[in-house]
Amino acid sequence: MISVGGVLIAASSITINFGKSLSKPSDSILIVLGITVLTLAPSLLILLTGFVRVVIVLGLTQNALGLQQIIPAQALAGLALFLSLFIMAPTLSQMNNVGLQPYLHGKESFSQAYDAAQVPLKHWMLKQTGKDELALTSSVAKENPANPMAMSLSAIIPAFLLTQLKVGFIIGFVLLLPFLVINLVVASALMSMGIMLLPPTLVALPFNLLLFVMVDGWVLLTKALVVSFR
Repeated sequence: MISVGGVLIAASSITINFGKSLSKPSDSILIVLGITVLTLAPSLLILLTGFVRVVIVLGLTQNALGLQQIIPAQALAGLALFLSLFIMAPTLSQMNNVGLQPYLHGKESFSQAYDAAQVPLKHWMLKQTGKDELALTSSVAKENPANPMAMSLSAIIPAFLLTQLKVGFIIGFVLLLPFLVINLVVASALMSMGIMLLPPTLVALPFNLLLFVMVDGWVLLTKALVVSFR
């Protein structure tokens, strides 16, 4: 976040130096900003979206089904990416309308556009952030949690990530329970029949897949993830 702030301040100063009156940013400034955003895109995706929660739930689901070597990691990461962008679409649209477009059309300076774009982003992140996590980071940053919108992103982002980790594990725990029951039943049945050399996970795999397919698991999982952000 320090590097992002440095780039923003530098771009703002460049805009001011080119002229006192507001005007459309030059192509060189847009190119520098575009390259910076592309460079920081992976970090911004992890820090500012629901990617962490989504990828944790998908990973736990893969482990619960016993498909660690079947589903490619790129497929899960891609699904998590597009789900995160789908969930963030309304917020990104607001940030574009109140921040990016006025700056590109010369109606606002860079600093004004940056401050305006922070508002919908903070509003969305604070809705997904727990009170305990926010109180922790605000006490460390020595900021007032009574007015969350006035807090800096450096204090909101850690609280947001801690909440995403907690919620992701809670959803994953609920998903693991039915598959755990199936594995226990299969293991007990194998032991009662005296079959000790056959791995219970191998026998339980078809039953796990059958259950997941019968309940249309991917649709239910996607719906649960999207609803958890609403």
